[in-house]
Amino acid sequence: MPPTDSPTGIRLTGLTKTFRSPAGPVHAVRGIDLEIAGGETVALLGPNGAGKSTTIDMVLGLLPPDAGTVEIFGRSPDRAIASGAIGAMLQTGGVISDLSVRELLEMTSSLYPHPLAVDEVVELTRIGDLAGRKTTKLSGGQTQRLRFALSLVGDPDLLVLDEPTVAMDVETRRQFWTTMREFAGRGKTIVFATHYLEEADDYADRIVLMAAGRIVADGPATEIKARVGRRVVRATLPTADLDDLRRLPGVASAERRGEGVVLSCTDSDGALRALLPAFPDARDIEVSGAGLEDAFLELTATPEEGAVA
Repeated sequence: MPPTDSPTGIRLTGLTKTFRSPAGPVHAVRGIDLEIAGGETVALLGPNGAGKSTTIDMVLGLLPPDAGTVEIFGRSPDRAIASGAIGAMLQTGGVISDLSVRELLEMTSSLYPHPLAVDEVVELTRIGDLAGRKTTKLSGGQTQRLRFALSLVGDPDLLVLDEPTVAMDVETRRQFWTTMREFAGRGKTIVFATHYLEEADDYADRIVLMAAGRIVADGPATEIKARVGRRVVRATLPTADLDDLRRLPGVASAERRGEGVVLSCTDSDGALRALLPAFPDARDIEVSGAGLEDAFLELTATPEEGAVA
């Protein structure tokens, strides 16, 4: 949870949103309460349909909530945006054509009260190689880099990113997160939604995990992974029968990976005590805790009614 002595960047209270469809109401967001401290970097995770993008749209004032309130640094979203406090990079939307990258950045910069210098943004986002190129001549990944630069040019206190690294190659993604670290180091508040779980694990101070429109887990990645009690035992066992392994005490499931086996364990100590006498030829044994993917799958599989953590 955010430090109690940090000013609140985002406060969501009783936030609810329902859409109407021919098949009936779609409850996208169901009574979310959330506080994010100023200066935090928070990852918003969840499966498709969890309510992440809808929540982001309400934070940005693009959708009105059916119930509840949104405060950004103590202000409504429209007032925070008018003051230049928010920058955003969303999944949808294009860029103005027939301008060069630099021309578009300069035009966008002129709309903000206290923007960063365009040269600083170009250097920070590492798009100097694109500055003279027309926006219509950019690839998908290059357009993402430009959209990121546009989100920074106003020098926002809050940066909101929805799937920001989609269409970026591995090297560009690495450069993107290097820039994000530099920007966060200036005391900025950052909220990003992503399907790349390793990005959340590596770069977020805190993870908010959503499912079916509710928050099902909230805390550092280590804390969320610890909520999944299972550990994984890996061993080289080329001739072991999987059914025999599954019958060992403390083993929930077993699968083969080449000459190795992977045991998902509710009690790894008990499983190891049973494994070694039963399979004395086992070697290269490794025990590891649950990863963020394991926690993600378990905690979002069957969210309890009204579960909020």
